[in-house]
Amino acid sequence: MATSRILGPDGQPISLPDLEEPQTARLGSLQHEMQSHPTRGLTPSKLARILDQAETGDITAQSDLFEDMEEKDGHIGSEMSKRRRACLLEWDIVPPSNASAVEKRNADALAEMMTDLPDFEDILFDVTDAIGKGFTCSEIEWVRLGKWWMPKTITHRPQSWFQLYRGYRQELRLRTGGAVDGIPGEALQPFGWITHIHKAKSGYLERSALFRQLVWTYLFKNYSVGDLAEFLEIYGIPLRVGKYPPSASEKDKATLLRALVGVGHNAAGIVPEGMLLEFHDAATGDPAAFELMIDWCEKNQSKVILGGTLTSGADGKSSTNALGNVHNEVRKDLRDGDIRQLNSTLSRYLVFAVAAMNGLAPDGLRRAPQLRLNAQEREDLKAYADALPKLVAIGMRPTVQWAHETLGIPQAEGGEAVLGSQAAIVPPPVGTAAASAVLPTGTALPPPVAMLPQLSRTTAPAVAGWIDQVRALVERAGSLEDIRDGLELLLPGMTLDQYAAAMAEALRAAELAGRYEVLQEAGGLHG
Repeated sequence: MATSRILGPDGQPISLPDLEEPQTARLGSLQHEMQSHPTRGLTPSKLARILDQAETGDITAQSDLFEDMEEKDGHIGSEMSKRRRACLLEWDIVPPSNASAVEKRNADALAEMMTDLPDFEDILFDVTDAIGKGFTCSEIEWVRLGKWWMPKTITHRPQSWFQLYRGYRQELRLRTGGAVDGIPGEALQPFGWITHIHKAKSGYLERSALFRQLVWTYLFKNYSVGDLAEFLEIYGIPLRVGKYPPSASEKDKATLLRALVGVGHNAAGIVPEGMLLEFHDAATGDPAAFELMIDWCEKNQSKVILGGTLTSGADGKSSTNALGNVHNEVRKDLRDGDIRQLNSTLSRYLVFAVAAMNGLAPDGLRRAPQLRLNAQEREDLKAYADALPKLVAIGMRPTVQWAHETLGIPQAEGGEAVLGSQAAIVPPPVGTAAASAVLPTGTALPPPVAMLPQLSRTTAPAVAGWIDQVRALVERAGSLEDIRDGLELLLPGMTLDQYAAAMAEALRAAELAGRYEVLQEAGGLHG
């Protein structure tokens, strides 16, 4: 790799040779470390200790707890899967605002390179792991392909590999067991990691994780499920009683006990002669209290993860389509917030890294291309198609580029074929200012329009005579009846059909006369 220095996302120079080997390649202690399972024997006091320990910077146990929660609680796992997979969208690389020609070319080149990145959807899914656990770090291994540097692999690393250090700013560092410059752990190498910090709420990183809001409901639900299982074991199986005679030996008693156990589990068994087995109905009990607690916990989990319960199936009794749509809108708001944070992280730690490594971001992060996940809903196209013409009609002036970007419709380039309809264009009369504005110089007029000047000159004398007679008649008339009778006197002896034909000709003549006058006035204006 070249030995030149480039600026990292923080504006500080970094040395490219440092990226030839992944940072964790020599940290065998982390790679061979087995994760613990804090949920085994979890109690309120143990949970409180784990949370307190995380607030001192040691987030190992809390990270393992979060991993167990998502793995062991089917409801949490299902709801988190919905939220994370909602972010797996089509994406594009866009240049910065008011981009120059060079910046546009760099964005196009980078988009082509990013398309070749293997398993990008899996990389994106790994990054969304931060939604529940507060942060995620994916390590980049670089490789040279021709003249370009590209990520060879991007590997998700467990949150338990990291620790927190509070200085002027809170910092994520690799948990190496030692210290660098008096600071515990090892700083993450620039351009070596995609570090996504997801803010479910404001505050220190160890307390801003979404799962911090779920730990107590997980514990309460875990107790309730265990109590319900014990309840069913005690009250759901009929009571079995064995009776033995007074002369029974200890061996006979042990044989009877084994028979009782065998009957309970295998529905078959044998007892010595003279002994008796009796079955009694199980004691009455009501599991509703345990089910109510489990249901409350799951509703709370759905509200925290998805912003509602009616899209999760946790409230099947009262769910309706209308209410479900309202709750789904809340979930879209959460998704849009997730996408904004993902866009920022991927633009900063992945897109800019590839751009800087290949000389496509000469002005640093501020003017580097950016990644955009397309969250445009398909039904929005119909709404925009209806609203945009109305908004334009009242004077709004949206740009074509904005419309294409908003609707996610790419603009045609070069000689690309495009969809469209060719509406008939009726240009204004020749010689008018409107005609000059609408028709480009040298544009051939349609045949009917091209003949208008000749038609106007030929019919001018006759039209002028008809117009004078009709004008005089109208000026003398006092009513519509007078006009009708006057027209009859102008052409006496006409039949009804001839009269209708004459009226049609008169109307055409009046139209031609009007055009002629407009042409004359326009000619005077241009003169």
